[in-house]
Amino acid sequence: MRRASLAIALLAAFTAGPVAPAAVDRPATFSDSGPEPQLSRIFSEIEKNQLDVALEKTESLLRQYPNFRLGHLIKGDLLLARSQKLSTLGNAANAPQERLADLRDEAIARLNAYRDKPAKTNYVPRYLLQMQPDQKHAIVVDTQKSRLYLYQNDDGRPRFVADYYITHGKLGADKMREGDKKTPVGVYHVTSSLPLNKLGDFYGSGAFPINYPNEWDKRQGRNGHGIWLHGTPSDTFSRPPKASDGCVVLANTDLDALAKNLQVGLTPVIISNSIEWLSFDDWKTERASLNKKIDDWRTDWESKDVNRFLKHYSKKFQTKDQGIDQFAQQKRQVNAGKEWIKVKLSNQSMFRNPGKEEVVVVTFDQDYRSNNLNNQMKKRQYWVREDGTWKIIYEGSV
Repeated sequence: MRRASLAIALLAAFTAGPVAPAAVDRPATFSDSGPEPQLSRIFSEIEKNQLDVALEKTESLLRQYPNFRLGHLIKGDLLLARSQKLSTLGNAANAPQERLADLRDEAIARLNAYRDKPAKTNYVPRYLLQMQPDQKHAIVVDTQKSRLYLYQNDDGRPRFVADYYITHGKLGADKMREGDKKTPVGVYHVTSSLPLNKLGDFYGSGAFPINYPNEWDKRQGRNGHGIWLHGTPSDTFSRPPKASDGCVVLANTDLDALAKNLQVGLTPVIISNSIEWLSFDDWKTERASLNKKIDDWRTDWESKDVNRFLKHYSKKFQTKDQGIDQFAQQKRQVNAGKEWIKVKLSNQSMFRNPGKEEVVVVTFDQDYRSNNLNNQMKKRQYWVREDGTWKIIYEGSV
């Protein structure tokens, strides 16, 4: 039957392997923003060979998203199925194969992400160890799934808000150098909001640069610049999963919704190849362990015992202008003139780096007081696993 052949052809194009069941009984905490719910229902009708119903739902989808190219492709196939046997998704004669392949990839990314949402709501991305009180939201990007997750700071506990389809680098993730067409992997922050009058139509409804390369990237020899969160051209609803030169790209409607929750200089943007999930119990344990290490560092600084203090620093420690030897010498000279030291930390955040290395980015407000100096600053440290324990490999002012 022609209808049966269409169901097989389209479902094969939308799934990498056996057909996943339609999404049912999913956690209520996960959002249904974007066209994914309608796509899932359309393919449920195709599975049942209800192609006329599928066509009605596709037309409804296109009324909501008139420039959604994937929706137009599905509609064309559903109409074409009335007169001929179809072999794959996208059967228009003389259609550019590269464009069709892009749309098939988008279909797979959207449907699989929708049908394969995290099964338990009591799990969080491992990277969101601690948000500082004034950080209202955090962003976690999964490049493998072409998905961006938005979390709210719920009295210190990350709470899922929404997820969105995204486009990333043409050649994947783990950016190393300028022009490699890859998206960086790491812990970043939104640094500015670019006004529309300074952007071309290519960037859609807005752009939010992030601080790539960060200090850890620079230590690893990574370079490049101009990594943004941004939208799509006005005539384009969405782009293929791998289509940017390294930026994270959202549909304009999704970017507009996300932009309401972004705080320049504050919102963390954590980009990963694939998200690691922790139960809240494991998250609390890991968070408490790291907080203790940081507090040990603080109290050992207050002790004026320089050797105890320096045990918290990596052999490879580096500031912007000092290595570990120069840093240690300076601390000994400074502490020789101290009768007492008090250090208070506040407004602290901790985000685990999703790269291959075990790294945690710690940011806090530091209030340093001694008998001959008072100083307040915002400090950022990078902690690494070394010899089985956490040690500081970089620190500097923000």
